[in-house]
Amino acid sequence: MSDEPGTTDTPAGSPDTGGTPGGPRPEPLRFFGTSWVNHDSGYAGRRAAVAAGSLAAAVASAFVLRFAYQGLQIAGTGSFVNVLVVAMFAICSALAFRNTWDGFGKRLDPDRQASLRGLLAVGFIGSLLAYFFRSLTEAPGEKLHREEYDKARAEYERRSSRRTGNPSKKRRRM
Repeated sequence: MSDEPGTTDTPAGSPDTGGTPGGPRPEPLRFFGTSWVNHDSGYAGRRAAVAAGSLAAAVASAFVLRFAYQGLQIAGTGSFVNVLVVAMFAICSALAFRNTWDGFGKRLDPDRQASLRGLLAVGFIGSLLAYFFRSLTEAPGEKLHREEYDKARAEYERRSSRRTGNPSKKRRRM
């Protein structure tokens, strides 16, 4: 595993170094492993569990934020602070939703992700909701990984089908 959470040292479609022939291997997804390739090994159940889990976590998080908001009201901080807190969580959640949703379709810049880490932590409910909505149609990140894997398979097939026979025995044209 690399230093970044959820990423591996080898990209999707990298050659298999485990001694098994067959070209590139799929990159595992969190909670799904490589079951996303053929939709086997309980893929549908995992998708349902991920959707239910992310929705439950979002609802529980909303309750925690509600209790925090009530604490601000009890403390008597004033309406300005209450509006600022609500606006902060709403804006950060919207930005986190969009960032997470975009991450399912393309590789994001690691430096940009590192600079957005605090904002994404505040808007964690948006990330959970993006995970929920994506898991209703596919495993989150499946489309991106499938494109990369299919491209790597096609490249491997193109390279491996080109070489036939022993090149040293090749007849030279005159």
